[in-house]
Amino acid sequence: MFCSTIIPTIGRPSVARAVQCILDQALPAGEFEVVVVNDSGAPLPPADWQASPRVRQIVTNRRGQCVARNTGAAIARGQYLHFLDDDDWLLPGALAELAQLAERHPRADLLYGGVRLVDSAERALREFNAGLDGNAFTQLVAGVWILQQASLIRARAFFATDGFYPTLQIGEEVDLGRQLSRLGEVAHTPAIVACKLNGDGWRTSVDSYPVAPEVNRWSRDRALASTGAFGRLRGSANSAYWKGRVLQAYAAAAHWNWKRGQRVTGASRAAFGLLSLALAGPALLSPSYWQALRDEHVPNSPGRMLAGL
Repeated sequence: MFCSTIIPTIGRPSVARAVQCILDQALPAGEFEVVVVNDSGAPLPPADWQASPRVRQIVTNRRGQCVARNTGAAIARGQYLHFLDDDDWLLPGALAELAQLAERHPRADLLYGGVRLVDSAERALREFNAGLDGNAFTQLVAGVWILQQASLIRARAFFATDGFYPTLQIGEEVDLGRQLSRLGEVAHTPAIVACKLNGDGWRTSVDSYPVAPEVNRWSRDRALASTGAFGRLRGSANSAYWKGRVLQAYAAAAHWNWKRGQRVTGASRAAFGLLSLALAGPALLSPSYWQALRDEHVPNSPGRMLAGL
């Protein structure tokens, strides 16, 4: 099977559209399935989609979105996993577009397209796409946003990262993206494949969505502490700007650890920052290198995109 879409739900009526948008996709019926994870703590109301042979339901009983998604992934049969919130939806032809992308980029573990942000009346607010291919570890550590609604994740890569960090209540998809890009490649299509609702149940604060500042710092430090992180960062820092963001990430992580009393860890992050500075070479002569140290938000980060609303 090509793809399993996992939809955790807390029983909102919008889950019917989320499921139906997958059932209507132009792929052979045997190539995809839907796993609905009921985390509401109560039975879901009867609905037509529940009779589809391509839909399976399981119950996690108020364990939270990360546990619900991981549980759905554990029973999924697809080569790729797709995580869709119960108030968002895929556009027609999205899975076919992503399947073609998989054929063009067989080594990529994270495949994604563009997202259309819409209001409660389904009016388009803006569209965005990270536009990254290959090793994108520096970019995702720096905060570039690849949304799960518009992404397929290779199942074996998902389990290699241990999936969504179970205790996170916010920023979980950004953390997972960092872990995936540490291990493998990403690939994108410019096509808009998903709509994300900016409304009820959607955290719109620039400071809190998708990563609250402290969670973001923790997730960044977790990525920097991973085996092989420095080499992956150097390999993905493909311009003077991104080389500057490597130094910025280590410097910020050193400061964060030092403030928390983690002096040894802070010193380690500072040492790697100094090493990245020593290896920056001609990039040190570029104004964009130093601009990277000053930028609060990088291109295609949540803060920069949501500030544009």
